[in-house]
Amino acid sequence: MRSLKLSFVVLASAGLLLLGACSNQASEPSSSNTNGGTTETAGKTETASKTETAANSDGHTDHSHSGKGGQVVESGKYHLEMVPEKEGNATHLDFYLQTGDKHEAVPNAKVTADIQSPDGKQKTVPLTYDASGKHYTTKLDAGAAGQYQVKITAAVGSETVNGRFNFNQ
Repeated sequence: MRSLKLSFVVLASAGLLLLGACSNQASEPSSSNTNGGTTETAGKTETASKTETAANSDGHTDHSHSGKGGQVVESGKYHLEMVPEKEGNATHLDFYLQTGDKHEAVPNAKVTADIQSPDGKQKTVPLTYDASGKHYTTKLDAGAAGQYQVKITAAVGSETVNGRFNFNQ
């Protein structure tokens, strides 16, 4: 009986080690962005580091490559990135929808954000395209303090692309 218990413990331990090793290979761990949020999705996620970005004169992030300093979701051929920035007691959301290896902007999408505030209230807001910044944008007025959950949906022709993000306000 004692050897049976010992065998079970050894087998269970080996299973947990194998499971842990497989989960580290299957996906990257989510990491915090510069605004304290994390991104967790079924797709590949990553966060650009502070050293990869530089602020320009209007307070937005200037980017010479694909990293904007926000939360990133790779969805098929699309690169989605959300950058929340505090503006007074409001939050400005910049959303970059890009495609291809060169991460070219997609200007002709219909983009909406389903936002759930920390107090459980939900609302849907449209994002408008800023041609000069090659991204979609919206501004959220001050609300409850805490973590906001955001699901962004982009309709690109007959395709629909989704990404889940969050930020603290």
